[in-house]
Amino acid sequence: MDQLGGVASTTSGYAGGSVADPTYDAVCSGSTGHAEAVQVEYDPEIVTYADLLEVFFSIHDPTTRNREGPDVGSQYRSAIFYHDEAQRDTAEAFVEELAGTVYDDPIVTEIEPLETFYPAAERHQNYFEKHPDQPYCAAQVRPKVQKVREQFEDRLDA
Repeated sequence: MDQLGGVASTTSGYAGGSVADPTYDAVCSGSTGHAEAVQVEYDPEIVTYADLLEVFFSIHDPTTRNREGPDVGSQYRSAIFYHDEAQRDTAEAFVEELAGTVYDDPIVTEIEPLETFYPAAERHQNYFEKHPDQPYCAAQVRPKVQKVREQFEDRLDA
């Protein structure tokens, strides 16, 4: 996301749970109710919310519950945490458009209001950029980054 034109910043963290200030280990245990999430700050004059949704849905399978690639657990669920009703409406319309056209199986992406976003520790910020050759990054993240660079080449920062 942070390579798209108009995206000012991205912050890795957690949302949608019931524990205040969760740690990475607590979230990974599945006991906090949080999903791993990314807070995206962007300029809507340059990149739209729908553009961000298009990228989001292009890099994961929204038809698998509580799973992202080899990672399994509720913290890996497909979720959109919206900031306002306009974002909710856009996300719901986007999912409705994808259902039955792009995906044969039902889309299980949760769409819920953002109550609180907890930034992850600094060591988790820009993790791929810092550790591109780490085995998980090389096998799981790099193909997604390459896909975005290819599929959305015309929308990347110069």
